[in-house]
Amino acid sequence: MDEPEITGIESPPTQLAPSAGARVAIVGGCGGIGRALVEACLSCRMDVAVLDLPASLAAVPPPPAVRSIAIDATDEAAVSRAFGELATVWASLDGLVGLAGFMTERTPVDRLTATQWDQLVDGNLRSAFLVARAALPMLRIGRDPALVFVSSGLAQRVMPGYAAYAASKAGLIALTKAIAVENAPGLRANAVAPGAVDTAFLDGGTGRDRANAAPRVRLDVSAYVKNVPLGRIATPADVVGPILFLLGPASRYMTGQVLYVNGGALTP
Repeated sequence: MDEPEITGIESPPTQLAPSAGARVAIVGGCGGIGRALVEACLSCRMDVAVLDLPASLAAVPPPPAVRSIAIDATDEAAVSRAFGELATVWASLDGLVGLAGFMTERTPVDRLTATQWDQLVDGNLRSAFLVARAALPMLRIGRDPALVFVSSGLAQRVMPGYAAYAASKAGLIALTKAIAVENAPGLRANAVAPGAVDTAFLDGGTGRDRANAAPRVRLDVSAYVKNVPLGRIATPADVVGPILFLLGPASRYMTGQVLYVNGGALTP
């Protein structure tokens, strides 16, 4: 007896990352993860734009093939200008990655000032809102567009002294989910939530002015990895793969999701 023919089933995509020629904007692309992501995108022959603080662009200039645009992601007017400039060369956007943000030294809630709270929330959450709002018109007319924000495992597993940072990153996840449900099915939005990654971010970020800042206690890696089943701290390359996956066609049925990248230290 002949088997019935099954129709309407698509083959899975064979490519994980976006295709050659995809236009991807990386906000915060001068940081450790950002630089690794830029290199990966260029190796896949994507068109890349890096939007970052002027100090970061000067200190760590992107490769010549990358379009560089100065931006202060916490400043509404600056974000509008930056994406207005991008729109003059790119009519549409296929991918947006939000990496902008920073961390400060551990401070318990009862010693946290309102200014410190506002700085962290502005740098990690307000910035993402402003960037997403400015980019959405270009993304909506892109080719299979996708947005990826980089949150943190601290949004799920809060540690003492990181209240403001954890709250801002938890808010970023909620913002990502809101963008996902508001813009489906035309646009996908997902988040990556890494554990500690061995970059300058652990000291505040590449664009922060630390000349007059109080000394920071860098992560005790040996103590940290004792709670990581895979036995090591993450490298930027460990985070780049999940970002490219969420930008690309292999994740076409994923939106509003969070990928936790932490070596097994957190398994929500």
